[in-house]
Amino acid sequence: MQDNSPTLSLFDLLGNEAGIRRLVDAFYDHMDLDEQFTLIRALHPADLGGSRDKLHWFLCGWSGGPDLYIERFGHPRLRARHLPYSIGIAERDQWLICMSLAMQDSGIEAGLQQRLAESFHATADWMRNRGA
Repeated sequence: MQDNSPTLSLFDLLGNEAGIRRLVDAFYDHMDLDEQFTLIRALHPADLGGSRDKLHWFLCGWSGGPDLYIERFGHPRLRARHLPYSIGIAERDQWLICMSLAMQDSGIEAGLQQRLAESFHATADWMRNRGA
């Protein structure tokens, strides 16, 4: 017997645009308010509104939803866009901890958190442009 049930995309599992917005807002709230994230906070503008929107738009498309980022800016070119910023192991790790807390705050199921953490780690490590 063939299973015709629809496969949910990551976008669906995260709660579509509203769920991704919750995740992104939790991420930037932690970054902005928690002193343990001062290194990555310093890499951002004083007003995080644009950063929140860009990450939200990017994650929507990355997760299988609408390509909101690409519609506005073209290909993400993540590494190239992050090259002007000094990103080492400490910045990578702060970003990952901040995102982990945001996933917990957003009520993302533990198995999905693990799956996302693996993907985020690979991408965050790829963003590093200095050794330490």
